[in-house]
Amino acid sequence: MAQVAAEQETREDGELKRVMGPGLLLLFIVGDILGTGVYALTGDVAAEVGGAAWAPFIVAFAIAMVTAFSYLELVTKYPQAAGAALYTHKAFGIHFLTFIVAFTVMCSGITSASTASRAFASNLAKGFGLDDENATLIMLIALGFMAVVALVNLRGVGESVKANIVLTLVELSGLLLVIFVGFFAIFAGRGDFSRTMIFESPSDKSTFFAVTAATSLAFFAMVGFEDSVNMAEETKDPVRIFPRIMITGIGITGLIYVLVSLCAVAIVPVGDLAASDTPLVTVVERAAPGVPIKDLLPFISMFAVANSALINMLMASRLLYGMSRQEVLPHFLGKVHPRRRTPWAAIVFTTLLAFGLIIYVSGARTRSRLSVARRPCCSSGSSRSSTSSSSSCVATRSRATTSSPRPCCRSSGRSAASSSCCPSRVDRRSTTPSGAASWPSAWCSGR
Repeated sequence: MAQVAAEQETREDGELKRVMGPGLLLLFIVGDILGTGVYALTGDVAAEVGGAAWAPFIVAFAIAMVTAFSYLELVTKYPQAAGAALYTHKAFGIHFLTFIVAFTVMCSGITSASTASRAFASNLAKGFGLDDENATLIMLIALGFMAVVALVNLRGVGESVKANIVLTLVELSGLLLVIFVGFFAIFAGRGDFSRTMIFESPSDKSTFFAVTAATSLAFFAMVGFEDSVNMAEETKDPVRIFPRIMITGIGITGLIYVLVSLCAVAIVPVGDLAASDTPLVTVVERAAPGVPIKDLLPFISMFAVANSALINMLMASRLLYGMSRQEVLPHFLGKVHPRRRTPWAAIVFTTLLAFGLIIYVSGARTRSRLSVARRPCCSSGSSRSSTSSSSSCVATRSRATTSSPRPCCRSSGRSAASSSCCPSRVDRRSTTPSGAASWPSAWCSGR
């Protein structure tokens, strides 16, 4: 019996299963870098540098490559799970410092995954015509999705990476669609490629500061490759394949981003691109009006955020597993499933944390909406100072979301409360029989 128990403990404390070859690792890195950020960031980058929106992406690519070389030096020397926390531990050997790094990276991963799960739920509700304003429905969908991610993660890294392949190909298809229809429109004479050579900064910044500001935005779209080092212990021969695969993955995504920015600026004027909340949707609408991109985008976004959640939960669980093996975290987090060879204890622990975060955020948003809905109309008497009333109105308005009606603000005479609550409607007030100025309900609800 003692020998059987010892063998069982050995299996539970053993190494993870190595299943990721060059192809799977490449798709993992590309899928980790790609995301929904580029769909919104293209317009922001163009707003900083004008038509030369491709330049910050090239600079961001160069910075990402330098960072990648540092990770490659470390992952080939320490091909184990835990990534940055492991490297900190090996460099300094201070458990508290290692714990702080591990805790920070874990929080970023679980927060990103929880946010992605809520975004998945919202996109799913929009795509299928459900009530995306129902906080309880969104929470339940997000929890169900996170449970599915945990099951895939528990099933095995092979199954997780296969799911990642499907999700990566779908989110990649959205960017390839922008590139294909963009170049088709350019060659058909519906674009102005000369705009891509024009540099302009609306804030009169120098070229250096404008490109630096835009690069800080573009670099956000390039991050993600660093998460792949947490999968080193499940990669076949990581010392040999990691360097060329990581460099290739960053190169592919950098090329895609540059091509997307070139097409975007050539098809849509910079002003329109910067003013749009969904600039790449605007590009497809201008280049190929017949493509139902607005109907497709919720589903593409849904797959993109699903991939982000899956990869971040993979990363977080391997981080805790690696830190447990280094005796920085409790031993039970290093337990490995004897048959599936997955870190089941770390997966369960990180999933429970994600559940708690989703429930907490959903509850906070519900309470915020209820407090706005129950807040009485702002008012101030003619003999009173309107300062407190104005501040109350402004506070109420700052907490209201775009989907929540703003409370109607009323005041007697032309007090500051009215102008603070609905400043854009000052000249369009309607006067009640009693002489008090009031706002029509349609204006107060933001319509």
